[in-house]
Amino acid sequence: MELIKNTEFGGERPLFASHDIKLENVTVHAGESALKECSNVEADRCRFEGKYPFWHVDGFVIRNSVFTSGARAALWYSRNLVMEDTLVEAPKMFREMDGVKLVNVSIPDAQETLWHCRNVELENVEVKNADYLFMHCDNIKIKDYRQDGNYSFQYCRNVEIRNAVINSKDAFWNTENVTVYDSEINGEYLGWHSRNLRLVNCRLSGTQPLCYAHGLVMENCVMAEDCDLAFEESELDATVNSVITSVKNPTTGVIRAKGYGEIIIDENIKAPADCRIETI
Repeated sequence: MELIKNTEFGGERPLFASHDIKLENVTVHAGESALKECSNVEADRCRFEGKYPFWHVDGFVIRNSVFTSGARAALWYSRNLVMEDTLVEAPKMFREMDGVKLVNVSIPDAQETLWHCRNVELENVEVKNADYLFMHCDNIKIKDYRQDGNYSFQYCRNVEIRNAVINSKDAFWNTENVTVYDSEINGEYLGWHSRNLRLVNCRLSGTQPLCYAHGLVMENCVMAEDCDLAFEESELDATVNSVITSVKNPTTGVIRAKGYGEIIIDENIKAPADCRIETI
């Protein structure tokens, strides 16, 4: 592996189509596509300032590095990335990628980030300003995670999340096969139109949660006082260890809770209209 260290690059494609290289203490200044069409790349203690540095790359490890705001859209159409102990200040990161592992990564401006990716792992990752995060992604595993940003995980499939704090309006819309363990989810309109959403030991807040859901399972969860008008047109099996402020027209299944502020069953309920509402 060729070692490139203690140097700077700029302009267009300075390392285009390089293979089997290791960058140490390298700065990539303004320009475009510094490492496009590369493979087997390692970068340690590097700084990326130019646009689109890693496009169409196969096999790369990035550690102890910084992507400044100028390095927008830095990692697209690439495979097999491991990123550790890195600050990502740029938006529009990680698009159309297969094989993404992020460990100890901070993304303070995660606008339009992680779209159309497959086989993603996150551990000890924090994201902010993260509207529309994870749009149309498949096969995701996340633990020790914090997120601030709305409309997240829309159209995702096969997701497992553990020990997270997710502050997100409209999270998990149109998802399929999502399980969340030991987490806090805050935001309005959680999980609408989802299929096979499972929440285990979770605390939820926000109005009108979990409506139009199919195959919803809740185990040992708690719902805050602002979780009103829950479960409209949903089919579910839910155990909630708190009072639910209001339940409205669930379609079928069973709800078990400590109590109910209000149960609304009116002429608009959809068949089979046989949901059991029980107190535990």
